[in-house]
Amino acid sequence: MTEPEPVDPTAVSGPVAHDWRPGRFMVIVAHPDDADFGPAATAARWIDAGSVGWLVCCTSGDQGSEDPELDPSVLAASRETEQRAAAEIVGYAGVSFLHQPDGALANDLPLRELLVRELRTFRPDAVLTQDPEVVVYPDGGINHTDHRAAGIAAVDAVYPAARNPMAFPWLVREGLAPHRVGRIYLFWTTAPNAWVDVSATIDRKVAALRAHASQIRDPEGLAGRIAEWAGGDGARIGVAAAETFRLAVIDDDEEESTSA
Repeated sequence: MTEPEPVDPTAVSGPVAHDWRPGRFMVIVAHPDDADFGPAATAARWIDAGSVGWLVCCTSGDQGSEDPELDPSVLAASRETEQRAAAEIVGYAGVSFLHQPDGALANDLPLRELLVRELRTFRPDAVLTQDPEVVVYPDGGINHTDHRAAGIAAVDAVYPAARNPMAFPWLVREGLAPHRVGRIYLFWTTAPNAWVDVSATIDRKVAALRAHASQIRDPEGLAGRIAEWAGGDGARIGVAAAETFRLAVIDDDEEESTSA
């Protein structure tokens, strides 16, 4: 007699709001503004409820302009300033810039070591990053190569590198002990399995995005676009606004988290 196939509860009754909340979390992205177009409202919700968050930008976005005469170092400095302002709005405890090459980010050992250093220093319960498996979106949009590189680098840094004492052992000798991240949340995904109700913090996401003045071409229409995107996801769980994630639970330890 064969065992019955397990049933995905969301396929029967639809998704429900995801209420698990990490005590500490880290957001790892490719560029300044990625975190704010991504999970800023979720980060703000968790921070308001008592979580501590940290943001890591792998690059400083020095290619983020259509003006070929603009000095990349000037643009990078401007974008770091914008991201710091946005991070204050969301409520992060701090921001790290890894100063990797914009447009040429690579999931190599030097980047992984930098990320492992960040993870072992801050010691988050969960990491939020870009879904590295998405190349083409259903609407035909292409997922930027840096987004994919940042996502897979973050995943590889979380597992197994950050928890493995033999990975970059000199970090241990510096006092950075191995650290186990329990969960990874992948955003901008085409395979969501977690919906976070951000109805109370979606305005903070818009405010954080407005801080990226060098990147926002239509600031007047920004709130409407964000509300439309978040409203569509929120409708799936019966709320005004939601952000979606592909959640992977590596270690399910309830003592590392609280319910939101």
